[in-house]
Amino acid sequence: MKSILASIPTERGFQGLIDAAASLAKMFDTRLDAVAIGYDTTSIGLAVEGGTAVAAIYEIERERAQARAEAALSIVVAEAQRRSFQCKCIPMTATPFEAASMIGARARLYDLTVVLQPEVEFDSYDNTLPQEILFEAGGPVLFVPYTFRGPLKISNIGIAWDGSRLAARAVRDAMPFLKNAENITLITMNDTVHPEVSAQALQARLTHQGLRVTISRSVAAPADIQPMLLSIAADTGLDLIVMGGYGHSRLKERILGGVTRGMLESMTVPTLMSH
Repeated sequence: MKSILASIPTERGFQGLIDAAASLAKMFDTRLDAVAIGYDTTSIGLAVEGGTAVAAIYEIERERAQARAEAALSIVVAEAQRRSFQCKCIPMTATPFEAASMIGARARLYDLTVVLQPEVEFDSYDNTLPQEILFEAGGPVLFVPYTFRGPLKISNIGIAWDGSRLAARAVRDAMPFLKNAENITLITMNDTVHPEVSAQALQARLTHQGLRVTISRSVAAPADIQPMLLSIAADTGLDLIVMGGYGHSRLKERILGGVTRGMLESMTVPTLMSH
């Protein structure tokens, strides 16, 4: 894990995100790059007279957006000084529509992107950005629950395993974490996967790499898989869940799978997803 990007909200508190990101920066001895976007919501339809007036309003709003981004990042700078980790701060301005593609494109150059779990009851552009980054990043995204307080631990990791391409991608992306774990639990539901990609086959592969792996088998209806996953996480004291980020894109509409959507809404432990 040589490069980590943290997406810093500008409209929500983010102490848990900083706790987790700072832990990772120190754990993997790497610099943390923090990017924050101040949202520019000026509408071209504003009732103003003349081009000069329009330009002035846009400039004022852009300056305010820049100030919001810099204010959020000033907290990151203070935390970096207090906790003694290296940090580079990147303030940006964008419309809400542009924000996801801008951070998503930047995230493709990093080994890991850290984001804050959306808080569905809170009306904010910051709530839509993490999901968009999952679709855009092309790599692993660590979702930190908004109730989380660090430091982040990775000694006990659970893998939601169904033998799929996305689950396999998530396992590969999570290897820097898995290699530092004391115990790994493969969580499989309904046990219907092909023998070539069964939980036993993955257990053998990971054990061959010197990792300690156990299997947890459960039976659940489709609607109960996500609650069962969180129940197992609580019962076994998981520090981190690794899973595929299921969903697809129809033009600009992002559609998440039921388990992925449920996890984003109600996760209780940090969750690493790959799409």
